[in-house]
Amino acid sequence: MTTLAGEHKHPTDSTAPLLSVRDLRVTFQRQGEEAFHAVDGLNFDVRPGQTVGLVGESGCGKSVTSLAIMGLLPQRGNKVSGTVDFDGTDLLSLSDSQMRDRRGRDIAMVFQDPLSSLNPVVPVGVQVTEVLERHRGMSRRAAMPMAADLLRRVGIPDPNRRVKDYPHQMSGGMRQRALIAIALACAPRLLIADEPTTALDVTIQAQILALLKELVEDTGTALIMITHDLGVVAGLCDEVNVLYAGRIVERGARHPLFRDPHHPYTTGLLGSIPRLDAAGERLTPIPGSVADNLPWDHACAFAPRCSQPIDVCTQVTPELESSGGRALRCHNPVGVDFREETR
Repeated sequence: MTTLAGEHKHPTDSTAPLLSVRDLRVTFQRQGEEAFHAVDGLNFDVRPGQTVGLVGESGCGKSVTSLAIMGLLPQRGNKVSGTVDFDGTDLLSLSDSQMRDRRGRDIAMVFQDPLSSLNPVVPVGVQVTEVLERHRGMSRRAAMPMAADLLRRVGIPDPNRRVKDYPHQMSGGMRQRALIAIALACAPRLLIADEPTTALDVTIQAQILALLKELVEDTGTALIMITHDLGVVAGLCDEVNVLYAGRIVERGARHPLFRDPHHPYTTGLLGSIPRLDAAGERLTPIPGSVADNLPWDHACAFAPRCSQPIDVCTQVTPELESSGGRALRCHNPVGVDFREETR
């Protein structure tokens, strides 16, 4: 795939993060109810040209993290703290108008459900041109050929006709491609993809993932991939952050983490994936649900669902310890004494 119209390959400095998230906390609270910590002290970096995965079950804080970064959380009923440093600017310190100037131009997002994310009463081509009009000052007439070219480059056939189509006239895969075209219209330096393959069949999923991978390689765009599907992570991400109850419980490069997971939660996620070489064998689900956890302030939140808990798991908060490019938050790691490695 060639570079999209108007794009240039972003310079990559592997030593300097493009996005640096530090101590990000998002708390929701209704009047008269106890506060709920959806994101609880999150730290991670994303470098230019790097694909970083945020992985975990629904309810672990992945999507809330992305909405906090994009400044799209509701104005009331929540509190966001910490820093989200994007190329030297703390996004959390920007006003609404300043953030609107960033969204779509420097940072873009592909949302989970394209049917609800696209405006059903506006042609797809017009929705693509809106980004170009807003951030590049182009007229709609001048932007429409570029919109058609963007649709063509993301793999939508007959783009000159499709720019006039409404979202309901497109298949699920085509709508997702249209969302990607909108996100990439202004060549953002950071792209956030929130479950971009949900509800798509496996063939279309593979095409969308291949498209995202190609775009990152061609343009040097940094990508945050949010998913519950470790199969998606296996084929796309350079670094994987496994989240549970708003905190990272394990971090590592893709291949070492898949080959030798240390946290019981990561092991459980991998054990629940169907495998072609294990046909007929029963899967090993993680017992309970995300709601079955303990507060992080005095215990490991995963302890009630853990396959190998020990007494300290319900008494002491595990710290995120780093060693050899890996990070782990666990009192009783799987298959290795991680605490010995960090000494």
